[in-house]
Amino acid sequence: MSDAISPSRFVLIVSCRSTRGIVAAISSYLAAKGCNIVDSAQFDDLDTGRFFMRVGFRSEEGVGRAELEDGFAEVAAPFAMTYAFHDGAARMKTMLMVSRFGHCLNDILYRWRIGALPIDIVSVVSNHLDYQKLVVNHDIPFHHIPVTKENKTEAEARILALAETSGTELIVLARYMQVLSDTMCQRMSGRIINIHHSFLPSFKGANPYKQAYARGVKLIGATAHYVTADLDEGPIIEQDVARITHAQSAADYVSIGRDVEAQVLSRAIHAHIHHRVFLNGDRTVVFPASPGGYASERMG
Repeated sequence: MSDAISPSRFVLIVSCRSTRGIVAAISSYLAAKGCNIVDSAQFDDLDTGRFFMRVGFRSEEGVGRAELEDGFAEVAAPFAMTYAFHDGAARMKTMLMVSRFGHCLNDILYRWRIGALPIDIVSVVSNHLDYQKLVVNHDIPFHHIPVTKENKTEAEARILALAETSGTELIVLARYMQVLSDTMCQRMSGRIINIHHSFLPSFKGANPYKQAYARGVKLIGATAHYVTADLDEGPIIEQDVARITHAQSAADYVSIGRDVEAQVLSRAIHAHIHHRVFLNGDRTVVFPASPGGYASERMG
């Protein structure tokens, strides 16, 4: 039997004030620890003077995450870095929340089942019972938590308790049609992703696709963003659009729009769980997938 050490995959994320020597300090440290960098991305925001970096690497001499973190503190201190090491094989514990539109939930469950979205779905929460059977058939815990004006505070307390007991790291609003309170947004800041339609011009209220059809919109789309106390105004992670023609009906708008929503939400989740998204004030820095593409990230 071979005594060779199987290399472990890690991701290091760093943000700090932009200055000389950051990349050299990081790469020198990893090399000294017997690590091999396999992909790296960095960005200098000239407007804010902030530096962002994501490094994927393999530890080829058996150095573990704890030792990497302990030793890196001396490297980070002169640059006042905010940083974190992540195990590339770990699956982020994720809670899904849904109401009565199931296209995003179905898409996520399918991608999760085939391994295209490597997350650990700890539970699905809904204010309705429409998708209970679907979720239970996937051997995932389903929690029905009705929400009314009278019990909203209590309902959110139950959701947060579920998140805490299950170790939830990410909440995905897969068309969950309830506005979250400021308290919940603040407690889960940067860890709740929402999806919503986005049109030019913007149509709010009931039946947005019908409104878009009535105005003859030629582009419909979707936006995935982090949830903040400002409704639908959180930092944007991912967006996309689809072209519409005059020959398509209002029902076509709905069908095409739902497809775009599902794809955009999936891409946003994928970027987040692989630590490719950095909050940058009210905006985000989103690094593209590694040169190996989604498949290499999927394998960890």
